[in-house]
Amino acid sequence: MATWLCVKQCGACCYLDPSERPDLDEYLSPDELQVYLSLVGENGWCVNFDAATRECRIYDTRPRFCRVETDVFKELYDVPPEELNEFAIDCCREHIGDMYGEQSLEMIRFNSAVGIGN
Repeated sequence: MATWLCVKQCGACCYLDPSERPDLDEYLSPDELQVYLSLVGENGWCVNFDAATRECRIYDTRPRFCRVETDVFKELYDVPPEELNEFAIDCCREHIGDMYGEQSLEMIRFNSAVGIGN
């Protein structure tokens, strides 16, 4: 069975362009939405995303909505804890596919890391 994990030097989820996420106000509180919007850089990427290293500069103190944790996903997206693993894998694969392509090195690395196609 595939098991979700965050693959370093990916960053697909760090592309925050609100025009691609029109339902933000449906799951973020007004305060969280304000924080989210403050993180969006001119190019749509999070201002804390280091493009050179492809890592988050504030990973340990990143906002709650950036965390893949059972309580966060239950509260924000109504994902039951027992469904989080599959949901998170699907989300990552969607973001990676959109950002880098279905056949990209990032997708190959992610699939290998979580145990898809092994």
